[in-house]
Amino acid sequence: MTGHILIVEDDRVTRMRLAAYLRSLGYRVTEAGDAEAMEEVISTDPPEVLLLDINLEGKDGLTITREQRARSRVGIILLTSRDEQVDRIVGLEMGADDYVTKPFDRRELAARIKNLLARIGDIGQTAPETAVVDSFGPWRFDRIRRRLVSAARVEPLSGQEFELLDALTRHPGLTFGRARLSEIVGRGELRPGDRTIDVLVGRLRKKIEADPANPDWILTRSGEGYSFAASSGS
Repeated sequence: MTGHILIVEDDRVTRMRLAAYLRSLGYRVTEAGDAEAMEEVISTDPPEVLLLDINLEGKDGLTITREQRARSRVGIILLTSRDEQVDRIVGLEMGADDYVTKPFDRRELAARIKNLLARIGDIGQTAPETAVVDSFGPWRFDRIRRRLVSAARVEPLSGQEFELLDALTRHPGLTFGRARLSEIVGRGELRPGDRTIDVLVGRLRKKIEADPANPDWILTRSGEGYSFAASSGS
């Protein structure tokens, strides 16, 4: 998957250099200097990934992240400065997929783009008849704020918990192996004896299941991995 990348950066030199580097790697790249130019591109040629500067003039990157996440699953990587830790956290809470800090290593950015495109490609392979699960049992999955909401309480999700539940609920009935889930939550290659995915599943079950020992939603497929119940009952 080559991928269409849209760089939204108001510093023309930074934008052009980054675009040239990504094109040299074989990506199709479009440039925009502000939110208005970005919207024009998205309306006619939607990208798979947005590289989005937080400190844009006019509508800033955080606002754009919130708006885009409310309407699409486009991949979003924020470009931030070293002193913008709070903004990075807020950006991730609003639904950004990743961030890199300026000045950034171009190879690291390329690796993050490659990983994000792979995840987007997996999502695109879902069977058309499979419905994304947004509500199940007493819960509503608030993807924008990365939390679970019921009439009785709100359960915040860690970054890895969100990524795991997001993947499973976007593919109900599909079994994910532990190795694939390790990549999805950002752990990389699964090493022998690594129980991270099992621990994450256990934490999620404690949050969403009436009886975590006999789950209704996150199901174990013996010898294969985990899946989300194909019928959510919602």
